[in-house]
Amino acid sequence: MTAHASVDGIMARLTGMVGERATRAPGVLDGHGRSEAYHAPRPPDVVVFPDDADEVRRIVRLCAETGMPIVPFGAGTSLEGNAAALDGGLCLDMTRMNRVLALNAEDMDVRVQPGITRKQLNAQLRDTGLFFPIDPGADASIGGMASTRASGTMAVRYGTMKDNVLALEVVLADGRIIRTARRARKSSAGYDLTRLFVGAEGTLGVITEVTLKLHPQPEAIFSAVCAFPDLKAAVDTAIGVIQSGIPVARIELLDAMMMRGVNAFAKLGHREAPTLFFEFHGSPAGVAEQAGLAQAVAADQGGLGFTWATTPEERSRLWQARDNTLYAGLGLRPGARAMVTDVCVPISRLTECLSLTARDIEESRLIAPVVGHVGDGNFHLLILIDPADAEEIARAKAFHGRLVERALALEGTCTGEHGIGVGKIDFLEQELGEAVDAMRAIKQALDPHNIMNPGKIFRQHAGEGGSRR
Repeated sequence: MTAHASVDGIMARLTGMVGERATRAPGVLDGHGRSEAYHAPRPPDVVVFPDDADEVRRIVRLCAETGMPIVPFGAGTSLEGNAAALDGGLCLDMTRMNRVLALNAEDMDVRVQPGITRKQLNAQLRDTGLFFPIDPGADASIGGMASTRASGTMAVRYGTMKDNVLALEVVLADGRIIRTARRARKSSAGYDLTRLFVGAEGTLGVITEVTLKLHPQPEAIFSAVCAFPDLKAAVDTAIGVIQSGIPVARIELLDAMMMRGVNAFAKLGHREAPTLFFEFHGSPAGVAEQAGLAQAVAADQGGLGFTWATTPEERSRLWQARDNTLYAGLGLRPGARAMVTDVCVPISRLTECLSLTARDIEESRLIAPVVGHVGDGNFHLLILIDPADAEEIARAKAFHGRLVERALALEGTCTGEHGIGVGKIDFLEQELGEAVDAMRAIKQALDPHNIMNPGKIFRQHAGEGGSRR
């Protein structure tokens, strides 16, 4: 924790810069020390709400001068302690920087401040015929989504944040402001700095603008659910749809336990069986053809028939239920905390990975509903634990370790979209080995005094002790 005498002096200078938008109110600090992650809360020493990039630049220069750590903060929906203030310091809450700065409808791109959320952005795009498709479930901020390389339910068709961020404006650790690229859809000009900062979790700089690709709003949208006799049949259907080249927009898996939670939480009446949620985008004839092909694949695997959501209200209710699986899962065990994690494997290995995982859950005597973006091999578990039961927590952590080892053995990754944060540091070392040393070298070059979100992604020096939680 930063010495309070130092914080007092810095706070006085911050107040001179931004007035009451710098605060040490205990409730504000506590709110910025926690997220939806299961990791222990770690509040900052001060929270500042900047209005623009120039204020961010001046604040960062002050922190560089004084050695105060900086933790950027968006909507607080991260799941691996990505925005926990491990060393105290200053939290930059970007929520006031939530404007659309420039819309280029002809080029299908938009430049925004990082604090705008995906729903706020799409609300402002509604009358343009364009939309931004990346949907991680939570109404996350665009800056946070870029920082964690988010993806979500529509990544199978539209890609992830790394595919949809054209350029960034970033404040570096010494206060310099850089732009990583122009608006051109492709470039061979130097290092790809945009993708360096996308996924860096605020450890290399503070994102102050994001230029995004937009996509045409589909003329027609069909959504449906289909239950299956077992998990294997559902996963094999998802794989079959992808391998058949059907351009599905979303294909999501909920296991039987998660369907029970969703039915109770969202007042739905679907079968409590492994279920796929589908969505198809395109022309009316095109989506009808896509849906018919997907139905045929599902029928071959014993699918129990499609139930359609045809009106916008029905589709919204269906996908809102999918987006609220965290809260639906928690309802399965009142009073529990959710250890939420994700892995991703090549889709050809997904059935094997999920089948072994389901067996491991049962043998571990854990309640851990599954939800997955199975179209790209990514799935999540909500491991529901009693926070007062040390033995159960130990079982859950051991299971989590086996889950990641299984994904790595199947040529997958320890995280498809949550990021590393503080929770998966050891797993990143297992996954990439000496490549992590290259990351350390980049960090040292851009942030030599380690003030940018310290303690995230990797330890500053190889061989340091375990991650703080």
